[in-house]
Amino acid sequence: MGKKPKKTLKIIAGVIIFLTLPSLLFFGFLYVKYDENLPTGIQGEQADALAHKMLNALDYEAFQNTNRIDWTFKERRHYEWDREKNTCDVYWKENKVVLNLNDYSKSKVYIHSFKNEGEISKDLIKKAKKYYENDSFWLVAPYKIFDPGTERRLVKTEDGKDALLVTFTTGGSKPGDSYLWYLDENGMPTKFQMWVNILPIGGLEASWSHWTTTESGAKLPSFHSFMFFGFQIEDIKGTK
Repeated sequence: MGKKPKKTLKIIAGVIIFLTLPSLLFFGFLYVKYDENLPTGIQGEQADALAHKMLNALDYEAFQNTNRIDWTFKERRHYEWDREKNTCDVYWKENKVVLNLNDYSKSKVYIHSFKNEGEISKDLIKKAKKYYENDSFWLVAPYKIFDPGTERRLVKTEDGKDALLVTFTTGGSKPGDSYLWYLDENGMPTKFQMWVNILPIGGLEASWSHWTTTESGAKLPSFHSFMFFGFQIEDIKGTK
């Protein structure tokens, strides 16, 4: 092999190392600093009592009586969720998908306001479903702690306070994921730690703050901080 090919290989290897090494070092730093094992807790009446305290602080009854919720996620996607009909209109870029939450195959797709039933519509329905499952979770996750397939455990924190560990064992897009909710003295959520399949580091924290009370009385968050980032949830409306 001549000098030129060897030099080219060295340059390529140098570029790869230059691009990947900082990322690997950064990930290693995050892993050492933040990674935690999933805590153990006790199931039963005490855990469920703490869960009910959390729902009472949130005014769960008002949420249950909220038939429509609108919001915009990170200025990228807008949602109009009709909880009575169990549909959600999802808007992003030039797309609108009317998700049928009972039967996704019956969802409708519009591109530039024109109905589309072609092959692309199936991909857009899958994408809208993924968006909806993720973005609605960041809006209403505290209200899901008694969903079918959830397990609740009472966990004692290092400072001796009670926290609520919720694990989704089946269904939806989060089977196996666990969230440790931290509450204030009144039972309002302030943050959670996550042990989720899509993240390689366990125990990362996200805040639940900047609560807004909608017209229906439901309390919903308008901002989350996650590690070095923050993201907003805007245009929140909740009506009966």
